[in-house]
Amino acid sequence: MIPFGSQRGNGPDDLGPHVQNTLDNLEVELMEVRGSVARDVDGWMREVEVQAFALTKCTNYLYSLSINPDERGQGRWTREMYFDYIERTEQRLGLTGQPRVIVRHVKPNEQGIPREHYHAIWSRIDAEHHRAIHMFRDHETLMMVTREFARDHGLRLPEGYDKQKVVERKRREYQMTWHDKWQEDRGGLPLEARKAEITAAWERRDTARSFVRALEDMGYTLATGRRDYVLVDMHGFQKSLPKLIDDKKVRIQQVREFLGKDFPKDSLPSVEEALALAKVHRAARELFEKNEERAAREAREKQRRDELQRQQQPRRQALEGEAKALAEHQRQARQEFGARQWGERAALRQSYLQESLRIKIERAANKPKGLAGFLGRISGVELITKTIHRYRDSVRHREFLARKQELAERQKREAQEHLRAQELQKLTMQRRMKALELVEQRERKSLETKLLKDRRIEERERSGRQPHEKAREPHADLFNKAAEKPIDLTAEFEKASGSESAGGESAGDSAEAPAPESEIKVQRRKRTRERSEEPERTSQRADRDHDGPSPDDRPRRRRDRDFDRGR
Repeated sequence: MIPFGSQRGNGPDDLGPHVQNTLDNLEVELMEVRGSVARDVDGWMREVEVQAFALTKCTNYLYSLSINPDERGQGRWTREMYFDYIERTEQRLGLTGQPRVIVRHVKPNEQGIPREHYHAIWSRIDAEHHRAIHMFRDHETLMMVTREFARDHGLRLPEGYDKQKVVERKRREYQMTWHDKWQEDRGGLPLEARKAEITAAWERRDTARSFVRALEDMGYTLATGRRDYVLVDMHGFQKSLPKLIDDKKVRIQQVREFLGKDFPKDSLPSVEEALALAKVHRAARELFEKNEERAAREAREKQRRDELQRQQQPRRQALEGEAKALAEHQRQARQEFGARQWGERAALRQSYLQESLRIKIERAANKPKGLAGFLGRISGVELITKTIHRYRDSVRHREFLARKQELAERQKREAQEHLRAQELQKLTMQRRMKALELVEQRERKSLETKLLKDRRIEERERSGRQPHEKAREPHADLFNKAAEKPIDLTAEFEKASGSESAGGESAGDSAEAPAPESEIKVQRRKRTRERSEEPERTSQRADRDHDGPSPDDRPRRRRDRDFDRGR
């Protein structure tokens, strides 16, 4: 199995759409969401991002773990095994209790066979202490967890987990970077195939011009940039020439010595100029492409784009249906809420009026009549009674106004809360729509990358520059050429002994003249002789130009030692 963990940020716009991409995956299933109010991946990402930016200055606030078991060597894992591995990793990395999300993917491999793997993403932000959890030597921790997990479940691990072979494997293998993957997707040619064909050309090299001509036949342009010798192809691929030679003994110094005389750095175009020329050449080839082939290719690409749009349509229709249903539900809720508040106000007013009417009727029924009424009027009791009634009415009216004011304030708060809740629901729906747009954008981008890769592969096959699926061995051609006729060991021995005889004379009738030296050795010996004669010419020129002491009488200038020279 290969666990790959990394600290990263930009979750809502990059990692979220990546784990929800349905174009590159046959199945995408959200297994768990923990530590957030939202129950989807995009909402979880945005909540974690808000915590990171509000509480800390951490930019890589996420820890992403990808778990890829080897189904052919270890069998198919169960979900319990995946969660067991995730729990072990969480405990060892110090992420216990942190918000996390787990997504299950099923993706086809190079042979088209479905391959299941999991993505577990944690938040590194400790909200209680306002800090980011430090990840120390997480790769070694992952390897230790993997060894313990394999031991407990009886799994056999690959060779890379052997501690004695880890260093050798790292030296032997090359970890592809994101830039290399980006260039491979847009160039239509894997990096291994490039390295194989360029290594084969380097092994067959005779002269610098023939080697560069072989590179041009493959579609490369020799340029210079931040490094001395860079290869640029028609599709924008660029990489240093020594890094494309699959031989650890080849260094940039050897490449400089081999190409420096015929192709000095100053005579080469820059990388930017080579890319511009490649762009013009690519545009010219597309212009002269046959109309029938272009129309057929565009029709195929349009069909794949329409197919992707049809696949995305049900998901978008479902979310748009939820948005319409939410809008209708909110409209009905606003109507019901307004009617309920109006009913509460009407009930308060009606209760006050009914109470006032009841008191009025009761007062009229209890009003003194006849002699009692007359005595009350002349004695002033009726006036006092009316004053008391007016005071009680005013008190009751003030209580009604206070209850009415309290009811209005409470209803205002409830209306604001209700409006805020609906606004949050609308924002949540807008966030989900935006997240869906990002996922669809990622899927369209993946489709365009695949179409571009297929187009570049077709162009290479049409031009005859597409290498075989299985690269040939660099020395296979030389071996086959040497094996065409048998080797006479006696003649070869006599030839070698005759070439070593004094004065160049032959040692016998069967001895031949010594084989001429290769052009590379001749050029190297010539450059060495020129460098040795250069100080003498310089000193003689100085004697002619200036009248002064002879070179033997001049004080010898001490040369500074450069400890980095020749490295």
